[in-house]
Amino acid sequence: MDLKIRHVRKDYGVFPALNDVSLDIRSGELVALLGPSGSGKTTLLRAIAGLETIDDGEILFGDEDAVGWSVQERNVGFVFQHYALFRHMKVFDNIAFGLRVRDRSRRPAEADIRKKVTGLLELVQLPDLANRYPAQLSGGQRQRVALARALAIEPQLLLLDEPFGALDAQVRKDLRRWLRQIHDETGHTTVFVTHDQEEALELADRVAVLHKGKLQQVGTPDDIYDRPATPFVYSFIGDSSSLPIHVRKGEALLDQTVIPVGSVSGPDGEARLHIRPQDISLQAVGQGVQGRIALLRRNGAFRRADIEIGADRTLIEAQIPPHLEVSEGDQVGIHFERFAIYPSGSRQSI
Repeated sequence: MDLKIRHVRKDYGVFPALNDVSLDIRSGELVALLGPSGSGKTTLLRAIAGLETIDDGEILFGDEDAVGWSVQERNVGFVFQHYALFRHMKVFDNIAFGLRVRDRSRRPAEADIRKKVTGLLELVQLPDLANRYPAQLSGGQRQRVALARALAIEPQLLLLDEPFGALDAQVRKDLRRWLRQIHDETGHTTVFVTHDQEEALELADRVAVLHKGKLQQVGTPDDIYDRPATPFVYSFIGDSSSLPIHVRKGEALLDQTVIPVGSVSGPDGEARLHIRPQDISLQAVGQGVQGRIALLRRNGAFRRADIEIGADRTLIEAQIPPHLEVSEGDQVGIHFERFAIYPSGSRQSI
């Protein structure tokens, strides 16, 4: 089922939790709502589910406006960060709960419920745990049960709010691959909330980045990482540094010295150059932009260097190949392989 969000607004007093948010999600798509705490992503997810009222806008399920619908009428499966399982019920009964509480006209026969739950336990790879209680499960197992319970009602939409937030790093990685596999097998239109950029980029077909209630960019993981539309997206997704510059007649200047980055379009004036560590290469002194290595540290197969640049000694972070012989205090030349310039709030990427 297609989901269309049109100019949605939600205010908490003077604070706009959602500020004119519009987003189209295609049937069968897996979309991540990504942003820092307070960005509005959970509010948007709850508004889709009917757990939060909106002040303005439309939420269309297919071509029907669902704003006035109850939670039950929307028929969404919701998976919470902390599982929300019934502690006094066994795994089987937790999964069956949504089917058993339906009104009599829509409630399946008990034999059909049993068949449905058994199939879901197979799907989430917990066929032997039907008779355990939630307290007897690991965190990863509980989250699988929570997902099975959400799927049991055959939802129009599957919504997940920080589904792996309470789990340790290795379990999170394992469950990411598993969730993607489940999504591909079931084909549900799925929206999940996360503040973890790695999780969003690895799992989602598309990522919607929110900040202070506004939608900053929507695109594939490659679009979001390689072609960020705003300074916030550039700084939030992946590691990056920001350098204050001045644009004059198509040239980028640092302390009145031209930076060799080619022709810069856009208006003259103050701007910022954003650069990722892996897009910086070191050269001999006298070539490129001049800097001084202030700090070296190990980062997996590479090293990272904090380099002082410009009269204000702005620090930028560079990724250094392990074979390159440099030391703290060395003067170096710097070349920017790939970067983005945002003058007065607009964007240019080279």
